[in-house]
Amino acid sequence: MAGAAPGPDEGAEGERPSISATALARMERNRRRALALRQARLAARPYPAAGGARARGPPKVVDTGGGFFLEEEEEEEEEQRGAAERIVHPPAPVLQFDYLICGDCGKEFMDSYLMQHFDWATCDNCRDAEDKHKLITRTEAKEEYLLKDCDLDKREPVLRFIVKKNPHNPRWGDMKLYLKLQVIKRALEVWGNEESLQEAKEQRRDSREKMKQKRFDKKVKELRRAVRSSLWKKTASIHEHEYGPEENVDEETYKKTCTVCGHELTYEKM
Repeated sequence: MAGAAPGPDEGAEGERPSISATALARMERNRRRALALRQARLAARPYPAAGGARARGPPKVVDTGGGFFLEEEEEEEEEQRGAAERIVHPPAPVLQFDYLICGDCGKEFMDSYLMQHFDWATCDNCRDAEDKHKLITRTEAKEEYLLKDCDLDKREPVLRFIVKKNPHNPRWGDMKLYLKLQVIKRALEVWGNEESLQEAKEQRRDSREKMKQKRFDKKVKELRRAVRSSLWKKTASIHEHEYGPEENVDEETYKKTCTVCGHELTYEKM
């Protein structure tokens, strides 16, 4: 009949069976594995480009009659040689170097010791390590040119230096060596001119002399005090008189005199 409901078998055939999560995960893993295999195969033997050479077939096998076979590789080698001949190498670019100008001789140079370590444009031929381009320690730069740590480390541009072992004792801290020309230039930037630098050095020298004289006077005063205290001794014992022979003053009166302090003792005898 037209209005009859479908049976249980017909309803089951119309519905699609559900796929579990495990099956979906397995299908996804298989799909990724197939894609990976396909990409690996393409990387090993890619397809020929459009309009390129035809795909190479399997190599020919030659029976040597000695119990083994050889593959003919002559055609493959010819194709490789032809491809190598068709490769066009572009010409190498022309490199242009930015040469530096030496500040002493005016000649061009590419690199030097002073340029590499101190950014000072002087070639190695004009370098005078004993006088003009002498290196000084950080302590000498601070004492001789009255520079502070901030003048060397924080004021722009920061002065460059090299580090070397202390020649007096390797166990001491490493020395920082600065280029003397750069230190002088920095001192003039701080003090304005050479006259101001000399005045500041004289004032510091005078203050040091005064402090040295004060320390000397203090030591002399302490020495005098120590000498006086060593000569003076406090006597805590009681004085005992040491009398000499007695003297007869009159018939019944006699006296004795202390030989140390001169004290006179007068007494009577019956």
